[in-house]
Amino acid sequence: MSMRFVSLLIVLGFPLLDLYATVRLARWTNVPAWAWLGLPLIAGFLLLRNERLAFRARTIAAMHGEESLLRGLVDSGRKVLAGFLLILPGVISDGLALLLLALPLNIGNREHVPHAAAYGRTRPARNGAFEGEYRRLD
Repeated sequence: MSMRFVSLLIVLGFPLLDLYATVRLARWTNVPAWAWLGLPLIAGFLLLRNERLAFRARTIAAMHGEESLLRGLVDSGRKVLAGFLLILPGVISDGLALLLLALPLNIGNREHVPHAAAYGRTRPARNGAFEGEYRRLD
C-alpha cells in the first residue's frame, strides 16, 4: 500500500466519518442534523471575519513595537485553523476546533515583549512628557 493511497484514504475518509458521526449524534439527541452542520458553519465564518480584522490590528501593533509579532501570528494561526475546522461539516471537526480554541497557547509573561523604547524609538505622550522608568544614582 503506497503512501499516496493512505493519505488519499485519510483525506476522503475523515469527512465521511465526520458526517456519519454527525448524523448519529443528531439522531441520538433529536436535534436536526442541519443545526449540527449549519450553526458551526456560521460560527466559523464569523470567527474568520473577526480574526481578519484583529490580525490587522495586531500586525500594526507589532510594527510599532507594542506587541510581539510571533505571539500575534501563533494566536491568529490558531484561530484561523479553528475557523476552517468549524466550516468543515461534522461534529468531530467542530470538537477539534473548540479544543484548539480552548488551548492556552499564548499564555505567558507579557512584560518580556519589547517596547518601542527598546529600539530607540521614543514618542512623547500627548501632554509632551516622556514616559518611562528612572533610577536615581547617588
